[in-house]
This record gives sequence, structure tokens and C-alpha cells, in this order.
Amino acid sequence: MTRILFICTGNSARSQMAEGLTRALAPGVEVASAGTRPMGVNPLAVEAMRERGIDISGQRSKKVEDVPGEFDYVITLCDDAAKDCPVIAARRKRLHWGLQDPAGASGEHAARLAVFGTVRDEIERRLREWLLQEGLLDKTK
Repeated sequence: MTRILFICTGNSARSQMAEGLTRALAPGVEVASAGTRPMGVNPLAVEAMRERGIDISGQRSKKVEDVPGEFDYVITLCDDAAKDCPVIAARRKRLHWGLQDPAGASGEHAARLAVFGTVRDEIERRLREWLLQEGLLDKTK
């Protein structure tokens, strides 16, 4: 079974959304997320994913060291994690997708949620393209 690990600094938004999206788009893949300095799952990430019909409320924030085993793909989602992350070998490939941190959004609730939605949509776009390229995308999704 193919294993994918998503990493960002806080493991609160980008990597959590990527984990949930991957579960929905590629159910035959084992997926996890972790952070270099985990800080809990951001409620706006949960809300943004709920808008897409995906429930990530049961996911938890964890340290990179707490995710066991080897992964076929390791994908960093922020520049700090790419820089700070201990070298985690990927059996197939290590990738970096530098994405805006939605947790830094300011303003009213709706404006902050919109930023989370924009980042979620960008993650989904990249995931669909990459999973298709790797032959991992469930084409019914």
C-alpha cells in the first residue's frame, strides 16, 4: 500500500487539509500528517473541509517523530517545514509545495474562512494533478 506523509510547521491547517483530501480522493492510500512544531488542528481548517463534505474533526496534530514507519512520498507544504524538517527519507519521492499559511489570515470570521477555502482548493488542485500523475487518484472522486 502506498504511504504519503504531509508535513508543515504547526500541523494545524495545510497538512491536516491535505490528509483529509487525500483520504477522500485516494481511499486506497495510507496517509498521515505531522508538524515540526504541532499546535492542534485549527477549527477553521475543520470548517473549510466540512464545506467540501470532508470531516477532519477526528484528526489530531502530531510531531514528525510520532508518525511511525516509512513513507513512499513525503510532501512538505511550507518553506519552514522544508527547511526545519529532519530528513525523512521517502521510498519514492520527496516533494515540496510551498503554500500560504491560512492560519495567518486576519479579519472577520468569513474573511479568514475564505482564506482557508482558497488554500484548501489549491491543495486539492495540486493533489488531483499529482495523484493522477502517480496513478493513485480514484477517478470516481
